Amino acid sequence: MTSGTAKRLPDFPWDSLADHAAKAREHPGGVVDLSVGTPVDPVPEVIRHALGTVADQPGYPTTHGTPALREAAVGALARRHGVAGLDPAAVLPTIGSKELVAWLPTLLGLGPGDVVAIPALAYPTYEVGARLAGASVVRLADGEPPPAGTSLVWLNSPSNPTGRVLSAEQLARAVADARAAGAVVASDECYLALAWTDQPVSVLLPSVSGGSLDGLLAVHSLSKSSSLAGYRAGFVTGDPALVSSLLEVRKHAGMIVPRPVQAAMTAALTDDAHVAEQRERYRARRDVLLPALTAAGFAVDHSEAGLYLWSTRAGEDAWDTVGWLADRGILAAPGTFYGPTGDKHVRIALTASDERIAAAATRLTP
Repeated sequence: MTSGTAKRLPDFPWDSLADHAAKAREHPGGVVDLSVGTPVDPVPEVIRHALGTVADQPGYPTTHGTPALREAAVGALARRHGVAGLDPAAVLPTIGSKELVAWLPTLLGLGPGDVVAIPALAYPTYEVGARLAGASVVRLADGEPPPAGTSLVWLNSPSNPTGRVLSAEQLARAVADARAAGAVVASDECYLALAWTDQPVSVLLPSVSGGSLDGLLAVHSLSKSSSLAGYRAGFVTGDPALVSSLLEVRKHAGMIVPRPVQAAMTAALTDDAHVAEQRERYRARRDVLLPALTAAGFAVDHSEAGLYLWSTRAGEDAWDTVGWLADRGILAAPGTFYGPTGDKHVRIALTASDERIAAAATRLTP
């Protein structure tokens, strides 16, 4: 029997890649899987050490996180992204960012009759979260304001999948439009530390927020910048009243980051050196893969930041491009995973080892 909740959800997109994955694995040199954003580099030693320092603590962790963790998050946002003056009480650790994205509409009390607005091309879990709550979804074109009465608006810069960076002015306009509609704004900032040709900014900056955090939430992940996907480490911050209400619900639901992971997050947010090192690893892989794609006849659009190259092969259908790449042992994600307007693009990730990225570049060489 299929539950009512499951019936509301779309098929899991990556399941539809099975045949192409099998084809790519037949390549004599093995598959180069660039279809997902899974980190492959080792967890930094400073973080692994911190994980073990509290391994002997038997008690329940706090849902709100340790004071040290919350203060470390505030410090990191100030040092790395120029976001000053945040209250540590308005920081809430989450079990990775995807969990928060999927459950935010429910945690905010949304349901049937509510509308969640997402970008035209968007991380699929924004839509999943709305459907879990029973809310409706609208996709907004670039610069399009949400309908009046919208309850939640998702922003995402740098974008997954496109790597597009919105300027402070564009974000400020989006925030103003959302506020005019009466919506909470959730800004997915998971790729904020990975800038290439343009510098992304946080929605929490005064130039974007207008000096008020009312109705604003910023979602952060340590999966990419600190290679902590396996730890499930993220946090949300912003409007103190909104964060407080999320905390109360999460305490009842037992949505708690494990204590060792809290210690690891504290170390990750305190140390900037490993973030810079990881960014340079991705930059080096981008410098190999981007010219190989363009030499093979691809156009790479946006991709100013983040972990993906948003690519089209002479405007052909996305699934045809996926097949062309699979014939060469390379697996990519079709743009249709992220919205109907992605039908001419594929998302190609930088999250593979140096050796695999080099192999992909060789296979793309005409």
